[in-house]
Amino acid sequence: MTSTRAFVFPGIRSRVVFGAGTLSQLGAEMERLGRKRALLLATPQQRSDIDALADRLGSATAGVFAGAVMHTPVDVTRAAVVAYEQSGADCVIALGGGSSIGLGKAIALRTGADQIAIPTTYAGSEMTDILGETSGGEKSTRRDPAILPETVIYDVDLSLTLPKDMTVSSGLNAIAHAAEALYAPDRNPILSLMAADAIGAFANALPAVIANPTDESARADALYGAWLCGATLGGASMALHHKLCHTLGGSFDTPHAQTHAILLPHTIGFNAAVAADLLAPVSLALGGATPGKALHRFAVQLGAPTRLKDLGLTEPDLDQAAAIAVKNPYSNPRPFSQADIRALLQDAWAGTEPPL
Repeated sequence: MTSTRAFVFPGIRSRVVFGAGTLSQLGAEMERLGRKRALLLATPQQRSDIDALADRLGSATAGVFAGAVMHTPVDVTRAAVVAYEQSGADCVIALGGGSSIGLGKAIALRTGADQIAIPTTYAGSEMTDILGETSGGEKSTRRDPAILPETVIYDVDLSLTLPKDMTVSSGLNAIAHAAEALYAPDRNPILSLMAADAIGAFANALPAVIANPTDESARADALYGAWLCGATLGGASMALHHKLCHTLGGSFDTPHAQTHAILLPHTIGFNAAVAADLLAPVSLALGGATPGKALHRFAVQLGAPTRLKDLGLTEPDLDQAAAIAVKNPYSNPRPFSQADIRALLQDAWAGTEPPL
């Protein structure tokens, strides 16, 4: 065990179907839930994929809504809820990354619909009861049991065509979940073991996938890591890293996975000043440097984005982001001021390697 202190393990409440070719079990999973007809969800970019899935399901398809958008805008959710209610569906099936799966969660929260999530990236949100939504230029999050998908189908075959840039960014996004779970105030030995295993899986899998994107074994390891990272996010409280990503995404519309990838070395490096022992699995998996440095060097090795300036943010934007980020108090292992956040964002904007 990683700790002998008293703890509560919340359990893993979603049914997981993992493997290659598991999409073929979708109809059976609908039947297990007692559902007959599904509204299928995707982004506009995955329209052809969701149409193919609709053809596969045949009469079990109640309709297709291919309008999912990054950061789950509330106005898009309203339109999707209308589509769900008018279609006569009794469940939703989300295919894709966090945008599609987030929309499925938003519909479920408002209607009580059962969800089946079919992730095609490594973001991990399918394993959480967390919903982040944007409205009025800000992003808010909430947790509720109704948000958690009933079933998650991980099909390794669907990840074989994930482009290299999204493979890397969503993989680092996933690692962020595991890293913050290591120092969460409600951490427990089980989640810590899962987080360490997940980071190790990505440490081995991502370089292999970059070298050969069709390496099925490496893709399976990455998808396994994504499942574990998502489960740790679902079981523990998140802190500074996720708060800053939500701030930048909600207020400046920065791309979700890339924002996580860029900020991760800096937020983890900041907290490593007081939580180096808890973050030891990061250093161990990534070559022995301090956690922030190890993550930054790993990102550079993978060719990941490392500078907020490349996302279009300006230095005045950093002032505004720092002010937004400290408006509402939240748990973090290291206390911080607005000036601390502004300095951290400056380093992330410039792509400077963090000190720890």
